[in-house]
Amino acid sequence: MSFDEEWRTERSRAGMRLNQAAPAGGGGGGASDYKVTSKDLKAIGNEAQELFHAFETDAFHAGAQTGTASNQLNEDGFATGRGMWRAWDKWRSQSETLLSACAHIHNHLEDTVVTHVNHEEELKTNFSMSKILQHFS
Repeated sequence: MSFDEEWRTERSRAGMRLNQAAPAGGGGGGASDYKVTSKDLKAIGNEAQELFHAFETDAFHAGAQTGTASNQLNEDGFATGRGMWRAWDKWRSQSETLLSACAHIHNHLEDTVVTHVNHEEELKTNFSMSKILQHFS
C-alpha cells in the first residue's frame, strides 16, 4: 500500500478533513476539524527533547571502541576494518541528523507556544484598551 493510499484510509477511518473545505452542504467554509493546543505542542516538544537527550547518550558510546577495532582490523590486514569504519561513519552521520531534527522540533514548538501566549496576551490587552477607550469617546 502506498503512503497516499494509507493516509487516505487513515483519514477516512478517523473522519478527519485536514485543511479541506467542508463537504457539500456541510457548512464550515474550509475550517479544519484538527485542533492542537499549547499543551499538545509542549508535550510533543518535550518528547523530542527527551529523545534528543536519550539518543545523544546512547548513539555515540561505542564510537571510540569502534574506531580502535576498525584500526586494529585494518592493521591486521582485514578488509572488515574499513567496512566497520564506514558503517560507524554512516551511523554517526545519521544519528547527528536525527539529533538535529529533534532539537529543531523542540525549539520550534517551544517558540510557537511562547509566541502564541504572547500574541494572546497582546490581543487581550488591545481588547481591554479598546473597551476603556469606548468610555472616553
